[in-house]
Amino acid sequence: MVLEGNPEVGSPRTSDLQHPGNQGSCVLSSPSEDAQPGEEPIKYGELIVLGDSSAVTLCLQPFLLNPLIHSYNGCLASGDKGRRRSRLALSRRPHANGVKPDVIHHISTPLVSKASSFNRGQHSISYTLSRSHSVIVEYTHDGDTDMFQIGRSTENMIDFVVTDTSPGGGAAEGPSAQSTISRYACRILCDRRPPYTARIYAAGFDASSNIFLGERAAKWRTPDGLMDGLTTNGVLVMHPAGGFSEDSAPGVWREISVCGNVYTLRDSRSAQQRGKLVENESNVLQDGSLIDLCGATLLWRTPAGLLRAPTLKQLEAQRQEANAARPQCPVGLSTLAFPSPARGRTAPDKQQPWVYVRCGHVHGYHGWGCRRERGPQERECPLCRLVGPYVPLWLGQEAGLCLDPGPPSHAFAPCGHVCSEKTARYWAQTPLPHGTHAFHAACPFCGAWLTGEHGCVRLIFQGPLD
Repeated sequence: MVLEGNPEVGSPRTSDLQHPGNQGSCVLSSPSEDAQPGEEPIKYGELIVLGDSSAVTLCLQPFLLNPLIHSYNGCLASGDKGRRRSRLALSRRPHANGVKPDVIHHISTPLVSKASSFNRGQHSISYTLSRSHSVIVEYTHDGDTDMFQIGRSTENMIDFVVTDTSPGGGAAEGPSAQSTISRYACRILCDRRPPYTARIYAAGFDASSNIFLGERAAKWRTPDGLMDGLTTNGVLVMHPAGGFSEDSAPGVWREISVCGNVYTLRDSRSAQQRGKLVENESNVLQDGSLIDLCGATLLWRTPAGLLRAPTLKQLEAQRQEANAARPQCPVGLSTLAFPSPARGRTAPDKQQPWVYVRCGHVHGYHGWGCRRERGPQERECPLCRLVGPYVPLWLGQEAGLCLDPGPPSHAFAPCGHVCSEKTARYWAQTPLPHGTHAFHAACPFCGAWLTGEHGCVRLIFQGPLD
Protein backbone atom coordinates (compact mmCIF):
# COMPACT_ATOMS: atom_id res chain seq x y z
CA MET A 1 0.00 0.00 0.00
CA VAL A 2 1.10 3.51 -0.69
CA LEU A 3 0.07 6.47 1.37
CA GLU A 4 0.45 9.95 -0.07
CA GLY A 5 0.17 13.21 1.80
CA ASN A 6 -0.51 16.80 0.82
CA PRO A 7 2.47 18.75 2.18
CA GLU A 8 0.26 21.72 3.00
CA VAL A 9 -2.40 19.43 4.51
CA GLY A 10 -5.26 21.79 3.79
CA SER A 11 -8.66 20.81 2.49
CA PRO A 12 -12.37 21.06 3.17
CA ARG A 13 -13.58 19.13 6.19
CA THR A 14 -16.61 17.83 8.04
CA SER A 15 -18.18 17.19 11.35
CA ASP A 16 -21.11 14.90 11.96
CA LEU A 17 -24.70 15.45 12.88
CA GLN A 18 -23.87 14.05 16.28
CA HIS A 19 -20.69 13.45 18.25
CA PRO A 20 -21.40 10.05 19.83
CA GLY A 21 -19.28 9.59 22.88
CA ASN A 22 -17.08 12.21 24.43
CA GLN A 23 -14.09 10.18 25.40
CA GLY A 24 -10.82 11.34 23.92
CA SER A 25 -7.76 9.77 22.44
CA CYS A 26 -4.92 9.52 24.92
CA VAL A 27 -2.47 11.95 23.37
CA LEU A 28 0.00 14.51 24.55
CA SER A 29 -1.43 17.90 25.40
CA SER A 30 0.03 21.37 25.30
CA PRO A 31 -0.96 24.39 27.36
CA SER A 32 -0.48 26.73 24.43
CA GLU A 33 -3.24 27.20 21.87
CA ASP A 34 -0.95 27.54 18.87
CA ALA A 35 2.61 26.48 18.23
CA GLN A 36 5.06 29.31 18.76
CA PRO A 37 7.55 30.24 15.99
CA GLY A 38 10.24 27.59 15.80
CA GLU A 39 8.17 25.03 17.75
CA GLU A 40 6.85 21.81 16.34
CA PRO A 41 3.07 21.81 15.81
CA ILE A 42 0.99 19.67 18.15
CA LYS A 43 0.69 16.14 16.80
CA TYR A 44 -2.75 14.51 16.93
CA GLY A 45 -1.48 11.09 15.95
CA GLU A 46 0.02 9.04 13.14
CA LEU A 47 -1.42 6.76 10.47
CA ILE A 48 0.61 3.71 9.51
CA VAL A 49 -0.29 1.55 6.53
CA LEU A 50 -0.32 -2.16 7.27
CA GLY A 51 1.31 -4.53 4.86
CA ASP A 52 3.61 -2.02 3.22
CA SER A 53 4.69 0.50 5.83
CA SER A 54 7.55 -1.70 6.94
CA ALA A 55 7.50 -4.54 4.53
CA VAL A 56 9.77 -6.90 2.70
CA THR A 57 7.53 -9.33 0.84
CA LEU A 58 9.59 -12.11 -0.68
CA CYS A 59 8.37 -14.16 -3.60
CA LEU A 60 10.81 -17.05 -3.35
CA GLN A 61 11.77 -18.80 -6.53
CA PRO A 62 12.24 -22.55 -6.04
CA PHE A 63 15.59 -23.25 -4.32
CA LEU A 64 17.15 -19.89 -5.32
CA LEU A 65 18.89 -17.39 -3.06
CA ASN A 66 17.65 -14.32 -4.96
CA PRO A 67 13.98 -13.65 -4.14
CA LEU A 68 11.94 -11.00 -5.89
CA ILE A 69 11.40 -8.09 -3.55
CA HIS A 70 8.04 -6.33 -3.90
CA SER A 71 8.12 -3.94 -0.97
CA TYR A 72 10.69 -2.55 1.40
CA ASN A 73 11.33 -2.68 5.13
CA GLY A 74 10.93 0.77 6.70
CA CYS A 75 10.09 2.82 3.61
CA LEU A 76 8.64 2.64 0.12
CA ALA A 77 10.63 1.26 -2.81
CA SER A 78 11.41 4.76 -4.08
CA GLY A 79 11.90 6.12 -0.57
CA ASP A 80 9.66 8.18 1.69
CA LYS A 81 9.63 11.58 0.08
CA GLY A 82 7.17 14.22 -0.98
CA ARG A 83 3.57 13.02 -0.92
CA ARG A 84 4.41 9.33 -0.90
CA ARG A 85 5.00 7.94 2.57
CA SER A 86 4.41 4.76 4.50
CA ARG A 87 3.35 6.62 7.66
CA LEU A 88 1.91 10.10 8.10
CA ALA A 89 1.53 12.40 11.07
CA LEU A 90 -1.63 14.47 11.59
CA SER A 91 -0.69 17.76 13.24
CA ARG A 92 -2.63 20.84 14.22
CA ARG A 93 -3.08 23.16 11.27
CA PRO A 94 -2.17 26.86 11.39
CA HIS A 95 -5.87 27.63 10.97
CA ALA A 96 -8.87 25.46 11.76
CA ASN A 97 -10.57 24.00 8.70
CA GLY A 98 -13.23 21.82 10.31
CA VAL A 99 -16.90 22.09 9.46
CA LYS A 100 -20.05 21.11 11.32
CA PRO A 101 -23.69 20.53 10.27
CA ASP A 102 -25.78 23.65 10.05
CA VAL A 103 -28.93 23.76 7.90
CA ILE A 104 -31.04 20.91 6.51
CA HIS A 105 -32.86 21.38 3.17
CA HIS A 106 -35.62 19.11 1.89
CA ILE A 107 -35.64 19.27 -1.91
CA SER A 108 -38.71 18.08 -3.81
CA THR A 109 -37.27 18.85 -7.26
CA PRO A 110 -34.50 16.87 -8.99
CA LEU A 111 -31.20 17.42 -7.22
CA VAL A 112 -29.35 18.23 -10.45
CA SER A 113 -31.45 21.30 -11.11
CA LYS A 114 -31.29 22.44 -7.51
CA ALA A 115 -27.58 21.87 -6.84
CA SER A 116 -26.57 25.00 -8.75
CA SER A 117 -28.46 27.15 -6.25
CA PHE A 118 -25.99 26.24 -3.48
CA ASN A 119 -22.65 27.92 -3.05
CA ARG A 120 -19.95 25.79 -4.64
CA GLY A 121 -17.70 26.41 -1.66
CA GLN A 122 -20.40 25.41 0.82
CA HIS A 123 -19.76 21.99 2.29
CA SER A 124 -22.78 19.72 2.20
CA ILE A 125 -23.94 16.13 2.26
CA SER A 126 -26.63 15.19 -0.26
CA TYR A 127 -28.95 12.25 0.37
CA THR A 128 -30.98 11.25 -2.69
CA LEU A 129 -34.07 9.44 -1.46
CA SER A 130 -35.78 9.28 -4.85
CA ARG A 131 -35.68 11.08 -8.18
CA SER A 132 -37.94 13.75 -6.79
CA HIS A 133 -36.86 13.91 -3.17
CA SER A 134 -33.46 14.77 -1.71
CA VAL A 135 -32.16 15.97 1.61
CA ILE A 136 -29.18 18.32 1.70
CA VAL A 137 -27.35 19.02 4.94
CA GLU A 138 -25.22 22.15 4.76
CA TYR A 139 -22.10 22.45 6.89
CA THR A 140 -20.55 25.56 8.34
CA HIS A 141 -17.03 26.40 9.52
CA ASP A 142 -15.98 24.91 12.86
CA GLY A 143 -13.08 26.76 14.48
CA ASP A 144 -12.58 24.01 17.06
CA THR A 145 -11.59 21.14 14.74
CA ASP A 146 -9.15 20.21 12.00
CA MET A 147 -10.21 17.78 9.31
CA PHE A 148 -8.07 15.40 7.28
CA GLN A 149 -9.42 13.50 4.28
CA ILE A 150 -8.23 10.10 3.12
CA GLY A 151 -9.00 8.35 -0.16
CA ARG A 152 -7.83 7.06 -3.51
CA SER A 153 -8.29 10.37 -5.34
CA THR A 154 -5.19 12.48 -6.01
CA GLU A 155 -7.19 15.70 -6.02
CA ASN A 156 -6.00 18.49 -3.75
CA MET A 157 -8.82 18.17 -1.24
CA ILE A 158 -7.54 14.70 -0.30
CA ASP A 159 -4.80 15.00 2.29
CA PHE A 160 -3.60 11.40 2.20
CA VAL A 161 -3.89 9.24 -0.89
CA VAL A 162 -4.15 5.51 -0.24
CA THR A 163 -3.77 2.89 -2.94
CA ASP A 164 -4.42 -0.84 -2.90
CA THR A 165 -1.72 -3.41 -2.40
CA SER A 166 -1.28 -6.08 -5.05
CA PRO A 167 -0.97 -9.73 -4.00
CA GLY A 168 2.82 -9.44 -4.19
CA GLY A 169 2.82 -6.74 -1.56
CA GLY A 170 3.47 -3.69 -3.74
CA ALA A 171 1.13 -0.92 -4.77
CA ALA A 172 -1.26 -1.77 -7.57
CA GLU A 173 -0.45 0.24 -10.66
CA GLY A 174 -1.54 0.51 -14.26
CA PRO A 175 -4.92 0.75 -15.96
CA SER A 176 -5.73 -2.89 -15.21
CA ALA A 177 -5.55 -2.36 -11.48
CA GLN A 178 -9.09 -1.88 -10.20
CA SER A 179 -9.22 -0.33 -6.77
CA THR A 180 -11.91 -1.06 -4.22
CA ILE A 181 -10.92 1.98 -2.15
CA SER A 182 -13.26 4.93 -2.51
CA ARG A 183 -11.89 8.11 -4.05
CA TYR A 184 -13.14 9.96 -0.98
CA ALA A 185 -13.03 7.16 1.57
CA CYS A 186 -13.15 8.81 4.98
CA ARG A 187 -12.31 11.87 7.02
CA ILE A 188 -10.81 12.35 10.47
CA LEU A 189 -11.71 15.33 12.65
CA CYS A 190 -9.37 16.28 15.47
CA ASP A 191 -10.20 18.68 18.29
CA ARG A 192 -7.74 21.55 18.38
CA ARG A 193 -7.83 21.67 22.18
CA PRO A 194 -6.81 19.00 24.72
CA PRO A 195 -7.31 16.10 24.84
CA TYR A 196 -7.14 16.45 21.02
CA THR A 197 -9.82 13.84 20.42
CA ALA A 198 -9.76 12.27 16.95
CA ARG A 199 -13.00 11.02 15.37
CA ILE A 200 -13.46 9.15 12.12
CA TYR A 201 -16.35 9.40 9.62
CA ALA A 202 -17.12 7.55 6.42
CA ALA A 203 -16.84 9.49 3.14
CA GLY A 204 -14.95 12.67 2.31
CA PHE A 205 -15.85 15.85 0.46
CA ASP A 206 -15.17 15.99 -3.28
CA ALA A 207 -13.94 18.91 -5.40
CA SER A 208 -17.37 20.51 -5.11
CA SER A 209 -17.23 20.28 -1.29
CA ASN A 210 -20.02 17.72 -1.42
CA ILE A 211 -20.61 14.20 -0.20
CA PHE A 212 -23.20 12.60 -2.46
CA LEU A 213 -25.17 9.49 -1.50
CA GLY A 214 -27.23 8.37 -4.49
CA GLU A 215 -30.44 6.37 -4.62
CA ARG A 216 -28.67 3.04 -4.30
CA ALA A 217 -26.51 4.03 -1.35
CA ALA A 218 -27.50 2.76 2.10
CA LYS A 219 -29.08 5.72 3.90
CA TRP A 220 -31.86 6.35 6.36
CA ARG A 221 -33.54 8.85 8.60
CA THR A 222 -32.46 8.67 12.24
CA PRO A 223 -34.96 8.66 15.16
CA ASP A 224 -34.23 12.34 15.81
CA GLY A 225 -35.16 13.27 12.24
CA LEU A 226 -31.63 13.62 10.85
CA MET A 227 -30.05 11.69 7.97
CA ASP A 228 -27.23 9.17 7.94
CA GLY A 229 -25.75 6.68 5.48
CA LEU A 230 -22.94 4.31 4.51
CA THR A 231 -20.45 4.35 1.65
CA THR A 232 -20.45 1.64 -1.01
CA ASN A 233 -17.72 -0.59 0.43
CA GLY A 234 -17.83 0.88 3.91
CA VAL A 235 -15.28 2.09 6.43
CA LEU A 236 -14.56 -0.48 9.14
CA VAL A 237 -12.91 0.25 12.48
CA MET A 238 -11.62 -2.04 15.21
CA HIS A 239 -10.54 -0.72 18.63
CA PRO A 240 -8.20 -3.09 20.51
CA ALA A 241 -9.33 -4.33 23.90
CA GLY A 242 -7.03 -3.06 26.62
CA GLY A 243 -5.39 -0.46 24.41
CA PHE A 244 -2.38 -1.04 22.18
CA SER A 245 0.00 -2.49 24.76
CA GLU A 246 1.46 -5.73 26.05
CA ASP A 247 -1.96 -6.77 27.38
CA SER A 248 -3.90 -5.94 24.21
CA ALA A 249 -6.41 -8.24 22.59
CA PRO A 250 -8.21 -7.79 19.26
CA GLY A 251 -11.55 -6.01 19.46
CA VAL A 252 -14.67 -6.31 17.31
CA TRP A 253 -14.88 -4.85 13.80
CA ARG A 254 -17.59 -2.23 13.35
CA GLU A 255 -18.75 -0.02 10.50
CA ILE A 256 -18.66 3.77 10.72
CA SER A 257 -21.39 5.83 9.07
CA VAL A 258 -21.17 9.17 7.26
CA CYS A 259 -22.21 10.91 10.48
CA GLY A 260 -19.83 8.91 12.64
CA ASN A 261 -22.29 6.50 14.21
CA VAL A 262 -21.20 2.92 14.91
CA TYR A 263 -22.97 -0.12 13.43
CA THR A 264 -22.45 -3.85 13.33
CA LEU A 265 -21.13 -5.17 10.03
CA ARG A 266 -23.38 -5.69 7.04
CA ASP A 267 -23.85 -9.20 5.63
CA SER A 268 -21.37 -8.28 2.91
CA ARG A 269 -19.24 -5.21 2.36
CA SER A 270 -21.61 -3.48 -0.10
CA ALA A 271 -24.97 -4.84 1.10
CA GLN A 272 -27.88 -2.39 1.09
CA GLN A 273 -29.09 -3.30 4.57
CA ARG A 274 -27.13 -1.63 7.37
CA GLY A 275 -26.14 -3.39 10.57
CA LYS A 276 -27.53 -2.64 14.02
CA LEU A 277 -26.67 0.59 15.81
CA VAL A 278 -24.13 0.07 18.59
CA GLU A 279 -25.09 2.80 21.03
CA ASN A 280 -22.39 2.17 23.64
CA GLU A 281 -19.48 2.58 21.19
CA SER A 282 -18.17 5.69 19.48
CA ASN A 283 -16.11 6.77 16.49
CA VAL A 284 -13.32 8.14 18.69
CA LEU A 285 -9.98 6.74 17.56
CA GLN A 286 -7.88 5.09 20.25
CA ASP A 287 -4.24 4.12 20.26
CA GLY A 288 -4.05 1.00 18.10
CA SER A 289 -7.38 1.50 16.30
CA LEU A 290 -7.46 -0.17 12.88
CA ILE A 291 -9.19 1.53 9.94
CA ASP A 292 -10.04 -0.63 6.94
CA LEU A 293 -10.92 1.06 3.64
CA CYS A 294 -11.59 -2.13 1.63
CA GLY A 295 -8.17 -2.44 0.05
CA ALA A 296 -5.96 -0.74 2.62
CA THR A 297 -5.80 -1.00 6.40
CA LEU A 298 -4.41 1.82 8.53
CA LEU A 299 -3.19 1.76 12.12
CA TRP A 300 -3.80 4.85 14.28
CA ARG A 301 -1.15 5.62 16.90
CA THR A 302 -1.41 8.43 19.41
CA PRO A 303 1.67 10.37 20.55
CA ALA A 304 1.35 8.84 24.02
CA GLY A 305 1.16 5.37 22.50
CA LEU A 306 4.22 5.96 20.34
CA LEU A 307 6.20 6.86 23.46
CA ARG A 308 5.69 3.26 24.61
CA ALA A 309 6.73 1.81 21.26
CA PRO A 310 10.36 0.93 20.57
CA THR A 311 12.44 3.53 18.78
CA LEU A 312 14.55 2.92 15.70
CA LYS A 313 17.61 3.19 17.94
CA GLN A 314 16.21 0.43 20.14
CA LEU A 315 15.51 -1.76 17.13
CA GLU A 316 19.06 -1.22 15.91
CA ALA A 317 20.44 -2.03 19.37
CA GLN A 318 18.44 -5.26 19.38
CA ARG A 319 19.85 -6.16 15.97
CA GLN A 320 23.40 -5.57 17.15
CA GLU A 321 22.78 -7.53 20.34
CA ALA A 322 21.41 -10.46 18.36
CA ASN A 323 24.43 -10.41 16.07
CA ALA A 324 26.81 -10.08 19.04
CA ALA A 325 25.53 -13.44 20.31
CA ARG A 326 27.10 -14.95 17.16
CA PRO A 327 24.32 -17.40 16.27
CA GLN A 328 25.51 -20.21 14.05
CA CYS A 329 24.04 -22.43 11.41
CA PRO A 330 23.74 -25.81 13.18
CA VAL A 331 24.79 -27.65 10.02
CA GLY A 332 27.15 -25.36 8.10
CA LEU A 333 28.54 -23.87 11.34
CA SER A 334 28.72 -20.46 9.69
CA THR A 335 28.07 -17.36 11.77
CA LEU A 336 24.74 -15.70 11.07
CA ALA A 337 23.95 -11.97 11.25
CA PHE A 338 20.96 -9.76 10.54
CA PRO A 339 21.99 -7.16 7.92
CA SER A 340 21.80 -3.46 8.66
CA PRO A 341 18.62 -1.74 7.37
CA ALA A 342 20.86 1.01 5.98
CA ARG A 343 22.15 -1.42 3.37
CA GLY A 344 18.77 -1.64 1.70
CA ARG A 345 16.95 -4.74 0.54
CA THR A 346 18.12 -6.12 -2.78
CA ALA A 347 18.61 -9.75 -1.74
CA PRO A 348 19.32 -11.73 1.43
CA ASP A 349 22.86 -11.31 2.72
CA LYS A 350 25.27 -14.25 2.73
CA GLN A 351 25.10 -14.30 6.54
CA GLN A 352 21.34 -13.87 6.56
CA PRO A 353 19.51 -16.16 9.00
CA TRP A 354 16.93 -18.44 7.40
CA VAL A 355 14.20 -20.30 9.26
CA TYR A 356 12.06 -23.37 8.87
CA VAL A 357 8.75 -21.74 9.71
CA ARG A 358 7.09 -24.92 10.97
CA CYS A 359 9.62 -25.63 13.71
CA GLY A 360 11.53 -22.36 14.15
CA HIS A 361 15.03 -23.77 13.71
CA VAL A 362 17.32 -21.08 12.32
CA HIS A 363 19.99 -21.96 9.75
CA GLY A 364 22.16 -20.31 7.16
CA TYR A 365 21.07 -20.61 3.55
CA HIS A 366 21.50 -23.98 1.88
CA GLY A 367 20.08 -25.64 -1.19
CA TRP A 368 19.38 -29.12 0.07
CA GLY A 369 16.50 -30.82 1.84
CA CYS A 370 14.01 -29.96 -0.91
CA ARG A 371 10.75 -31.86 -1.03
CA ARG A 372 9.44 -31.23 -4.53
CA GLU A 373 6.51 -33.56 -3.99
CA ARG A 374 5.29 -31.24 -1.20
CA GLY A 375 5.72 -27.97 -3.10
CA PRO A 376 8.39 -25.72 -4.67
CA GLN A 377 9.29 -24.00 -1.37
CA GLU A 378 9.04 -27.00 0.94
CA ARG A 379 12.21 -28.05 2.77
CA GLU A 380 12.96 -30.65 5.42
CA CYS A 381 14.59 -29.34 8.58
CA PRO A 382 17.77 -31.37 9.17
CA LEU A 383 17.30 -31.14 12.96
CA CYS A 384 13.70 -32.22 13.50
CA ARG A 385 12.70 -33.46 10.01
CA LEU A 386 9.60 -31.27 9.82
CA VAL A 387 8.79 -30.20 6.27
CA GLY A 388 7.66 -26.66 5.53
CA PRO A 389 8.59 -23.29 4.02
CA TYR A 390 12.19 -22.17 4.38
CA VAL A 391 12.53 -18.38 4.26
CA PRO A 392 15.02 -15.64 5.20
CA LEU A 393 14.46 -13.69 8.42
CA TRP A 394 13.98 -9.92 8.28
CA LEU A 395 13.75 -7.68 11.31
CA GLY A 396 10.59 -5.56 11.26
CA GLN A 397 11.62 -1.91 11.03
CA GLU A 398 8.26 -0.15 11.52
CA ALA A 399 8.37 0.50 15.26
CA GLY A 400 4.80 1.80 15.33
CA LEU A 401 3.48 -1.70 14.66
CA CYS A 402 5.13 -3.11 17.79
CA LEU A 403 3.25 -3.48 21.07
CA ASP A 404 6.37 -3.51 23.21
CA PRO A 405 10.16 -3.14 22.98
CA GLY A 406 10.71 -6.84 23.63
CA PRO A 407 13.53 -8.78 21.97
CA PRO A 408 13.04 -10.11 18.41
CA SER A 409 12.21 -13.69 19.34
CA HIS A 410 9.38 -14.67 16.99
CA ALA A 411 8.78 -14.71 13.25
CA PHE A 412 5.56 -14.60 11.27
CA ALA A 413 4.81 -17.62 9.13
CA PRO A 414 5.34 -17.90 6.26
CA CYS A 415 7.00 -14.53 5.49
CA GLY A 416 9.75 -14.52 8.14
CA HIS A 417 9.36 -11.01 9.57
CA VAL A 418 10.79 -10.89 13.09
CA CYS A 419 9.45 -9.02 16.14
CA SER A 420 8.77 -9.53 19.84
CA GLU A 421 6.64 -12.39 21.10
CA LYS A 422 3.73 -10.21 22.23
CA THR A 423 3.71 -8.28 18.97
CA ALA A 424 3.72 -11.48 16.94
CA ARG A 425 0.95 -13.12 18.96
CA TYR A 426 -1.26 -10.02 18.86
CA TRP A 427 -1.17 -9.66 15.07
CA ALA A 428 -1.50 -13.42 14.60
CA GLN A 429 -4.79 -13.23 16.52
CA THR A 430 -6.09 -10.12 14.76
CA PRO A 431 -8.38 -10.85 11.78
CA LEU A 432 -8.06 -8.24 9.05
CA PRO A 433 -10.86 -7.67 6.50
CA HIS A 434 -10.34 -9.23 3.11
CA GLY A 435 -12.70 -9.04 0.16
CA THR A 436 -16.43 -8.53 0.70
CA HIS A 437 -16.94 -10.51 3.90
CA ALA A 438 -13.79 -12.53 4.71
CA PHE A 439 -11.26 -11.95 7.49
CA HIS A 440 -7.75 -13.31 7.76
CA ALA A 441 -4.76 -12.66 10.03
CA ALA A 442 -1.82 -11.15 8.16
CA CYS A 443 1.73 -10.02 8.80
CA PRO A 444 1.56 -6.28 9.59
CA PHE A 445 4.92 -5.71 7.91
CA CYS A 446 4.18 -7.23 4.50
CA GLY A 447 0.50 -8.21 4.43
CA ALA A 448 1.18 -11.91 3.82
CA TRP A 449 -1.59 -14.16 5.09
CA LEU A 450 -0.42 -16.07 8.13
CA THR A 451 -0.39 -19.85 8.08
CA GLY A 452 0.10 -22.63 10.56
CA GLU A 453 -1.59 -23.25 13.87
CA HIS A 454 -0.38 -20.05 15.52
CA GLY A 455 0.58 -17.82 12.58
CA CYS A 456 4.01 -17.26 14.12
CA VAL A 457 6.87 -19.35 15.45
CA ARG A 458 9.46 -18.99 18.21
CA LEU A 459 12.94 -18.75 16.74
CA ILE A 460 15.49 -21.35 17.87
CA PHE A 461 19.04 -20.13 17.43
CA GLN A 462 22.19 -22.16 18.04
CA GLY A 463 24.95 -20.31 19.84
CA PRO A 464 28.66 -20.47 18.95
CA LEU A 465 30.49 -23.68 19.76
CA ASP A 466 33.57 -21.97 21.21
